[in-house]
Amino acid sequence: MEDILLDDELDDALLEEQSDEGYEHWRIEVDKGQSSVRVDKFLMDHMPGTSRNRIQKAAEAGSIRANDKPIKSNYKVKAGDIITLVLDHPKRDWEIIPEDLPLDVVYEDEVLLVINKPAGLVVHPGCGNYSGTLVNALAWHLRDDKGFDPNDPTVGLVHRIDKDTSGLLVIAKTADAKTSLCKQFFYHTTRREYNALVWGPFADDEGTITGNIGRHAKDRLQMDVYPMDGDIGKPAITHYKVLERFGPVTLVECHLETGRTHQIRAHMRHIGHPLFADERYGGCQILRGEQTASYKAFIHNCLALCPRQALHAKTLGFKHPTTGKEMFFSSELPEDFEALLNKWRTYSTSQLRNKN
Repeated sequence: MEDILLDDELDDALLEEQSDEGYEHWRIEVDKGQSSVRVDKFLMDHMPGTSRNRIQKAAEAGSIRANDKPIKSNYKVKAGDIITLVLDHPKRDWEIIPEDLPLDVVYEDEVLLVINKPAGLVVHPGCGNYSGTLVNALAWHLRDDKGFDPNDPTVGLVHRIDKDTSGLLVIAKTADAKTSLCKQFFYHTTRREYNALVWGPFADDEGTITGNIGRHAKDRLQMDVYPMDGDIGKPAITHYKVLERFGPVTLVECHLETGRTHQIRAHMRHIGHPLFADERYGGCQILRGEQTASYKAFIHNCLALCPRQALHAKTLGFKHPTTGKEMFFSSELPEDFEALLNKWRTYSTSQLRNKN
């Protein structure tokens, strides 16, 4: 259920233990002698400590699956079906503790809030990051909200972005709000646009990248691109538009139709344009430009200014879960990203002068 519960850029700290489609919390194989019954009734009989209402809400959000495909609560189970519950967070043996950490709240009302996450902040505890995360900060921020339990998976994060990606995220305070927002992500009715600085010039001013996103065959910390009609990975579509050209690098706007793990990073590398400073996907190497000492020093200074992948979740749009009103948010580029662009602007201008 990556489209719903996970954004295209999953936290680096969580990637190693995450499946391509979220985290499996529960699994059962339907017995050969099982009669054909609705899956919500079947799960009521086999999943202890839950209610039919919660099962139905999980199904609405795409978290109940039969044979790895999301199903509705009226799905009739068949002998041999593999029924699973997939959630947005890993199984854990720890409690999320509220921590008084800085939180840039862009918007907040009774059912949701939108925050602007800085680069370097891990989104969710896991894999050695059990404190100091965005979720810990949210737990503190909402500590007086009696209806919000940071340890309840039916509220909280609706999607995610990488530790080293900055930008906008929406958080649900109520279960109904999360169900509504999750459905919007699942059906691709949200609006998400990223700014990315990538290596290399583009022949065209805009284009579309398609290709399944799946785990890299040799490096479990990377995602790779596979044929859309193949069995590996999940379909992914990224639209891009050139915003500024600097010669060796280009500033692009990426509009997401789908939300797969590392979608922009993997798609851009796939077409020969790795994100600048993206160490995991080869963007920390000098991939374009002169191999002179002065140019190498320039790139070194650029990497020092912005020592993380140059990717920012700039805009976010969705329908309000309660009012149905179209909500749209836009965030400024963070200082490190803006400083990097200004350095490339100066470089590009000087190159033009030298040519003339």
